[in-house]
Amino acid sequence: QVQLAESGGGLVQAGGSLKLSCTASGFTFSITTMAWYRQAPGNEREFVASISSGGNVYYEDESLEGRFTISRDNRKNTVYLQMNHLKPEDTAVYYCRRGTTTGYWGQGTQVTVSS
Repeated sequence: QVQLAESGGGLVQAGGSLKLSCTASGFTFSITTMAWYRQAPGNEREFVASISSGGNVYYEDESLEGRFTISRDNRKNTVYLQMNHLKPEDTAVYYCRRGTTTGYWGQGTQVTVSS
């Protein structure tokens, strides 16, 4: 069955960096668009970025594009989210998703940015 496992979250000071990973199994990863979402306390889950099978990337907005980088390694069935210059408002649980319309989500990884 489809499994998505995120890792790499943690506690970091403002201005710091983290790299999240999501390892997938149970489907043909190399031909699948993958995406990252996040959910802050009290907020709805929101789209962060996606990457197509061909490597085309899309970010929710320009402010994220300048600080976050989504990438993938099809040999490892893994999608990454490199996050730099982190801000307290980036604090959230980060989820990876198979595509942008499916119901397949990982369990999430907590990112906490202290001021």
